[in-house]
Amino acid sequence: MKRVIFHRLLISLSIVFSLFFFATIGPALLAEPDVISAIMGGFVNPYASGYSTDVIFCWIVLLLWVIYEARTHNIKHGWICVLLGAIPGVVVGLALYLIIRDRQIDNDV
Repeated sequence: MKRVIFHRLLISLSIVFSLFFFATIGPALLAEPDVISAIMGGFVNPYASGYSTDVIFCWIVLLLWVIYEARTHNIKHGWICVLLGAIPGVVVGLALYLIIRDRQIDNDV
């Protein structure tokens, strides 16, 4: 796969997910702005709890990866990806990190 296609696909997935996330969560959060209840809504049954726990652990893995590569490969701006991994979601943070990492590692070679 060509690099430009890879980057465009990552950006497209991030945009599609963000639109879905804000279209789904936004109206509910505006109607009932209780953020704690919104977060706990991800744990209403065993299936939702499993998916929510997976997302939380994926975010932790992203955080550790960003910290590790900041120290070992001097990858900059990863903290932005960690924040975007929390809101709107890990898919956005990970996709952006892959793009940032790809560009910075390519410049070092």
